Amino acid sequence: MTEEQHSSYHPPLPPTTEEDRFSWLRLLRSRRVGPTTFRRLLSEHGTAQNALAALPEVARAAGEKDYEICPAGVIDAELKVAKAAKAQLLCLGDALYPKFLADISDAPPLLWAIGDTSLLNRSMIAMVGARNCSSLGARMARALAHDLGAKDNVIVSGLARGIDTAAHLASLKTGTVAVMAGGVDVVYPSENAGLANDIAHQGLRVSEQPMGMRPQARHFPRRNRIISGMSQAVIVVEAAAKSGSLITARDALDQGREVLAVPGHPFDARAAGCNMLIRDGAQLVRTADDVIAALPMQEPEQLDLDQVLQEAPRPPQKRSLQETAQLHTQILNRLGPSPVAEDQLIRDLQASAGDVGPALVDLELDGKINRQAGGLLSLAH
Repeated sequence: MTEEQHSSYHPPLPPTTEEDRFSWLRLLRSRRVGPTTFRRLLSEHGTAQNALAALPEVARAAGEKDYEICPAGVIDAELKVAKAAKAQLLCLGDALYPKFLADISDAPPLLWAIGDTSLLNRSMIAMVGARNCSSLGARMARALAHDLGAKDNVIVSGLARGIDTAAHLASLKTGTVAVMAGGVDVVYPSENAGLANDIAHQGLRVSEQPMGMRPQARHFPRRNRIISGMSQAVIVVEAAAKSGSLITARDALDQGREVLAVPGHPFDARAAGCNMLIRDGAQLVRTADDVIAALPMQEPEQLDLDQVLQEAPRPPQKRSLQETAQLHTQILNRLGPSPVAEDQLIRDLQASAGDVGPALVDLELDGKINRQAGGLLSLAH
């Protein structure tokens, strides 16, 4: 079955018991089982338990000799480490699992998360760029992250040096998600240990890798698809012509996400990738407003008809001729030759502007009151 066919799959039903979650972990941690194979096995066998039972035979049919599924002890150890780290397991299909990420063809079946998972229900925008960024690039990343956060967007990045660090720092208070290349409990680079700790308390850290996994070179491109997959759009602030940031941009395009780039000087190699993206059709970014304008329109919320009717302004009730005459008399008694402000008159009468306004028009047309500049009223001579 091709990867394209998998992209039309609905997410599998999430595990509902601890045994189911254990089996999902065990299946995913088994050798040569990645996200696509995991979904195929679950589709063919119905449950992770059934897939685990069938996996050795499936492996033999594929030419794998002496295949063994992941030992239960390995999963016990991972769960123990996760509990100590206060990590939460998010399963594909769960209500907490990122909605946009669930739509990509190779969505990770499981994510470990440390921090505030409610951030996953908000609008998310990814920001990536050079590790050896310029001071101007870092300043731009901070400004964009701050301003987008102020507009209720969560900033997603990879906790790397440079642009990632600037973006996370500027969005700590408004919402930031760090997607880790290794285990969610393994901070890389080590210089960002303090930032990672702050994100765990104020934001969210996520990873598809096993707890305790040291990041390896092959993990970073896989991590990048999660950064773009979680987000509505990806902003590239600074990137060389061949860089991980451009891999993220390509992932975003493949996933149908908006790709935006901050332009740079043609002589600056750190801007070459951004300039290439803009040349090839990426939207140019100067401010957060450019990003907001590029975001796809959100589905309008369903209106509660009863609430709308309750909140809708009521048409003014018609007054009887006697009530109208009484109001006219009260107005004339309050007015004299000295001008009075209309709003003061309304307060003195302890009536609504909706009632007094039409009465004033009637009296003015009858020639009984004069209206002067500045909203002042007086009796006609």
